[in-house]
Amino acid sequence: MKIAILSRSPRAYSTRRLCEAAVKRGHKVKVLDTLRFSIHVEESEPDLTFRGKPLSHYDAVIPRIGASVTFFGCAVVRQFEQMGVFTVNNSHAISVSRDKLRSLQIFSRHEIGIPPSAFVRGRDDILPAIERVGGAPVIIKLLEGTQGVGVILAESVKIAEAIIETLHGAKQNVMVQKFVAESKGKDIRAFVVGDKVVAAMRRRATGTEFRSNVHRGGVTESVQLDEQYEQTAVRAAQIMGLRVAGVDMLEGADGPQIMEVNSSPGLEGIEGASDVDIASSIIELIEERVLFPDIDVRQKLTVKGGYGVAELRVDNDSPLAGETIADSGVRDLDVLVLNIDRNGVAIPNPRGRRQILPGDKLLCFGKLLTLKGLVPPKKKTRRKKKKS
Repeated sequence: MKIAILSRSPRAYSTRRLCEAAVKRGHKVKVLDTLRFSIHVEESEPDLTFRGKPLSHYDAVIPRIGASVTFFGCAVVRQFEQMGVFTVNNSHAISVSRDKLRSLQIFSRHEIGIPPSAFVRGRDDILPAIERVGGAPVIIKLLEGTQGVGVILAESVKIAEAIIETLHGAKQNVMVQKFVAESKGKDIRAFVVGDKVVAAMRRRATGTEFRSNVHRGGVTESVQLDEQYEQTAVRAAQIMGLRVAGVDMLEGADGPQIMEVNSSPGLEGIEGASDVDIASSIIELIEERVLFPDIDVRQKLTVKGGYGVAELRVDNDSPLAGETIADSGVRDLDVLVLNIDRNGVAIPNPRGRRQILPGDKLLCFGKLLTLKGLVPPKKKTRRKKKKS
């Protein structure tokens, strides 16, 4: 198999380790500078040139896209996708994960721990936003910051207000986030490959520094995650659509709190701390998945008009609740249950004897008109008023 690594730093530890692992497993590998590509868009012939010459065939691509070249880098990855080349992480997932606000907005739709956060532009909205996330101290983040740059701890409301106004004056987009006091100076980095955590480490800040990033002098130690933290890390990567991800979590009083999901996580710190050959795990993933790239299920299964895929949420009042798939009658309606999401755990291709429980989310395929009839009417809900 021929593998391309998109990287501007061929001598970087992560790039070298991926090359070594690929060669060790009998593959050909080449490091290609992301910014040396040209993208050619023509009808039925998406193409790329590299350094002005036609690009040879590759079976798989490992994107190592730096934050400073996200836009062009994602365009290059997207072009590989259009050419039918397997990419470890797709362009859309990389783009979404790089946007801190957008990531949190997506996570907020799921039952997964995130620190209360706020994004404001108006001066009059600053103090209410600080109050809404729990009051001072608060974390102030630049949306475009990386490796701990642009992350500020404001000890008081006055300081927070002054910092935010200053950053707004400099045309910077900032986010206000609750300070998780019990996790001050430390966090968890879980490295997800495919559908499992292959390694994890705890990072601790040194001295008076509250940021635990290794680039800011943080120290690391291997850690064995419990089931809750492992499931949270895998779910976070899956929600972002990433096959390979570094998931950063705070150890909150109520469990894991997702801080960030990195689409190009570094290998040096976590391989050194855990003594796990993560690079080989990534190459193994490519070997498993290159023959079966992601497909748009909705698009593939709607060849015949009137058919499609829908997600059905089962509540206590649903006629499906408590029934097995076989006894529920969905099969008689020509509806297939492809997957059950139960508290964030996927049950793929469930058998007929599988019981449907309240709270389940059923991914179904069938006639859209029939699926529509299985959707319970929406209940009107009132927004909770904040106590003053």
